[in-house]
Amino acid sequence: MSLLIRKMELEDVEEVVAIDDASFSMPWPPRSYQFELTENPASRSWVAELDGQVVGMLVAWLIVDEIHIATIATHNDFRRQGIGEKLLMHTLKSAKEEDVVTSFLEVRESNVFARGMYDKFGYVEVGRRKHYYKDNNEDAILMSLDLDDI
Repeated sequence: MSLLIRKMELEDVEEVVAIDDASFSMPWPPRSYQFELTENPASRSWVAELDGQVVGMLVAWLIVDEIHIATIATHNDFRRQGIGEKLLMHTLKSAKEEDVVTSFLEVRESNVFARGMYDKFGYVEVGRRKHYYKDNNEDAILMSLDLDDI
């Protein structure tokens, strides 16, 4: 079994949405992914594919010299196997090739698994968005990474 990281395509949206729906309490609708792929020039959208199945996804936005991680998730059956880490590393390395110097993201305060992964990469907490998540008013932790550190 070989993991392939590749650009997300319109044909992937159904599988990506299924991963998103299973992963988040406020998932993106299919039209958001379609927009990222067809209309957003800042979008850098990737999937992880294993034996023809999409098992992970990541959407990031390139803004001047920053890459903002908008969403990342792994299929429930394939979690804790390093797929999210591989997607994130691929995204950061690709961003460095586009002269990006910093990465930013928001993560739920309670998402200890994601925060642990970001810590491993060297992301540091730089702020907080109070009551950011509308489903439960949870705070978002703002994190930043200097790409020279990867």
